Amino acid sequence: MRKILIVIDMQNDFIDGSLGTKEAMSIVPAVLKKICSYAPEDIFATRDTHRENYPQTQEGRNLPVEHCIKGSTGWQIRTEIAERIWDDHVFDKETFGSVKMAEYFRNLNAQEELEVELIGLCTDICVASNALLLKAYMPEVKISVDPACCAGVTPEQHKAALETMQSCQIHLTGA
Repeated sequence: MRKILIVIDMQNDFIDGSLGTKEAMSIVPAVLKKICSYAPEDIFATRDTHRENYPQTQEGRNLPVEHCIKGSTGWQIRTEIAERIWDDHVFDKETFGSVKMAEYFRNLNAQEELEVELIGLCTDICVASNALLLKAYMPEVKISVDPACCAGVTPEQHKAALETMQSCQIHLTGA
């Protein structure tokens, strides 16, 4: 069985940029340690990607903080993390969950049996969205999330998202 790690949105804007939090900053060392425990060919990532018209989008009207504008410093995956992820293993996504990524792994799972672990930001938005999307696309694949390598918008939302994912048969890993 091939074990895949998906690093969700570990981008500058979510760590210490326009939407950064102390919780997001605090998980960077654990994320790096987790990445180092996987073979390079088994590490993938998502990158939240918005355009200059972000304020006019539905998300922009609901979250009026410009972030992850393609090409900006905030859009980049944190350097020490990006160095460990192959460029062709990054899925740019314009919304919380990546259908393109879910389809990619469903097709890969048809060729070889997978197990998938997710880490990253934010637990209650993009981590949960992608975990649930992967579970919907591959209901028989073990999908897990490492809480120590995730941070939510708030600690309370982090905890609530973990509980929701567990209810949907997404496993929690780590210490």
